[in-house]
Amino acid sequence: MKPPIDKPGHTHFGFEQVPVSEKVARVRGVFDSVAGSYDLMNDLMSFGVHRLWKRFTIDIAGVRPGQRVLDLAAGTGDLTRRLAARAGADGVVVSSDINAAMLGTGRDRLLDHGMAGNIEYVQANAERLPFADNSFDLVTIGFGLRNVTDKAAALSSIHRVLRPGGRLLVLEFSRPTLAPVARFYDQYSFRILPLIGRLVARDEASYRYLAESIRMHPPQDELKAMMENAGFARCDYLNLSTGIVALHRGYKL
Repeated sequence: MKPPIDKPGHTHFGFEQVPVSEKVARVRGVFDSVAGSYDLMNDLMSFGVHRLWKRFTIDIAGVRPGQRVLDLAAGTGDLTRRLAARAGADGVVVSSDINAAMLGTGRDRLLDHGMAGNIEYVQANAERLPFADNSFDLVTIGFGLRNVTDKAAALSSIHRVLRPGGRLLVLEFSRPTLAPVARFYDQYSFRILPLIGRLVARDEASYRYLAESIRMHPPQDELKAMMENAGFARCDYLNLSTGIVALHRGYKL
């Protein structure tokens, strides 16, 4: 269970308690550090399985030609690229990230893949999205919600920019449902993952934060309740890889 905040004006940064005003900068520092090795580390950390999780998310999304999509915490653009292919020339996909380094790395990578015509880039804080009400048919956020300081504010902001009938997909690390998997996952997260970060990305601390931030993120049912509190209807989730990752869904009525 996530320990309570016992210092006024503080929030969690991994297992640390830090002033709310500092968290965005602390998270920015993590992703500034890892942007260049982000894709390689994802492959190494997940043994390539993150590609299957993302492909499944795209299939569930059911994007149709001509739709408007917002991909939050877009990072290096894995979801953006697949969403843009589904939205087609008449659609628009906005690739958005709070971190300029990650957004720039993603833009360069997407351009290298020949993706340009229907993708826009916006640096934005998910808690205060700079878009008009009822702007998007779909919002996705992949492996980014756990880094948001005020998750309730972000969910409310997402709900506001969705059109009636639009949907939110949250792909995020969660809680394994099988005890043996959970025990192995803990050992891997806190022993092996920081070691890989040190050897490959030359940054052990950022990957130790990654492991801690996953443990501090709301588990499946708690996140579902948060989505409902933000106004989303028909909320559910699908456990992937025994709950190591979960895909949450919600709709705006």
